[in-house]
Amino acid sequence: MPSSNWFPCNASPSPCSSISRHYFIPIPALPTPATSTNSARNLRVKMASDSLTPPENRIVVGCGSAVVDYLAAVAAYPKPDEKIRTTSLMVQGGGNAGNALTCVARLGLNPRLISKVADDTQGRDILDELKADGVDTSFFVVSKEGNSPFTYIIVDNQMKTRTCINTPGYPPMKPDDLSRASLLSALDGGRIFYSDGRLHETALILAQEAVRRRIPILIEAERVREGLDDLLKLADYAICSAKFPQAWTEAPSVPSALVSILLRLPNIKFVIVTLGEEGCIMLERSVGEGPQTEEIGVEILLESLKRQQDESVAIPTYISSPVTRLRGNGIGTVCGRLLLGTAEKIPPSELIDTTGAGDAFIGAVVYALCTDMQPETMLPFAAQVAAGNCRALGARTGLPLRSDPRLASFLHQHSKVRVTSSAT
Repeated sequence: MPSSNWFPCNASPSPCSSISRHYFIPIPALPTPATSTNSARNLRVKMASDSLTPPENRIVVGCGSAVVDYLAAVAAYPKPDEKIRTTSLMVQGGGNAGNALTCVARLGLNPRLISKVADDTQGRDILDELKADGVDTSFFVVSKEGNSPFTYIIVDNQMKTRTCINTPGYPPMKPDDLSRASLLSALDGGRIFYSDGRLHETALILAQEAVRRRIPILIEAERVREGLDDLLKLADYAICSAKFPQAWTEAPSVPSALVSILLRLPNIKFVIVTLGEEGCIMLERSVGEGPQTEEIGVEILLESLKRQQDESVAIPTYISSPVTRLRGNGIGTVCGRLLLGTAEKIPPSELIDTTGAGDAFIGAVVYALCTDMQPETMLPFAAQVAAGNCRALGARTGLPLRSDPRLASFLHQHSKVRVTSSAT
């Protein structure tokens, strides 16, 4: 999530009187040279775990994609039939779930990933890199035949964009690749279950068991996929890409789509839509609606919050509405509050690559949920983690460690996790 604050703050008074704003002033980080060696990664993970007391009850269970990324940075995106040279090249692990759980590991939690690779060079590299970063890969399926998934990524240095061309792994993962007992044992001791929406048949079995054990579920909704609806029905939290809410609900606007999502999915406690350099929008459900709760159109409220933002502030911030009844045009109403999170305003000279920024954001939200961060802290924290990731080539090179000084103000406040019992 590369960053800038969005929308000028020049305007008219808000229809909601109780608007809250909070800024987090981070300590400048020391530069860390990027490296791809396993020994260096092991050292970084040790440093991260030693810097602060790690949280308790920190097992995160994920199911989804883990791939090899071939990243080619170019001066400008090539024209058809044009031959160009790279300015830099990197081969690194990728995949939404693989990236998010690597982020979680670097923040000090213990992630387990369920996925599938082939017994080929790419597959071995995927496993080795995840293990070096502290991700438990004991629930991976390794196929003796076929190919591991990989992605070609073209990073445009001029426009600061990345274009991904993915080749899926074969054969695809099926639930019976692991015995049911082995698969479900992955959830033992789990604090949260996360799915990136891929490997949906396996993810659904895990999600159903997570519901039985009362383990919270976070679902990533990047785009409309087969099986995603079944996962969302079980979810406690959802994080969406910019295009998903309207594509899934057919609502006329993003804020109305968020209202529609909460109406369609009564178990969802909050939904977040990430908007790249424009930050994010979060709609949090409230169960404390009173008879005098004000009703307001969600589009009107969003515009009101936008006018409260200060474009001169470069660090991640948030602005929150009070709890109110939010009306989506032609959709219905929900009781809750709307929050805007801004992204960090990264200087152009420091913005290298946005690959994996959304995965970093999700990893930080997973950490925030495990440590009971309030949304007012969670949104700037996740934006800070995502911004760090944008300062290096690839989805993982720039992922910050738990020892990163920029994260100190967040992590010192939330170094303990409230232990919750799960029915087994």
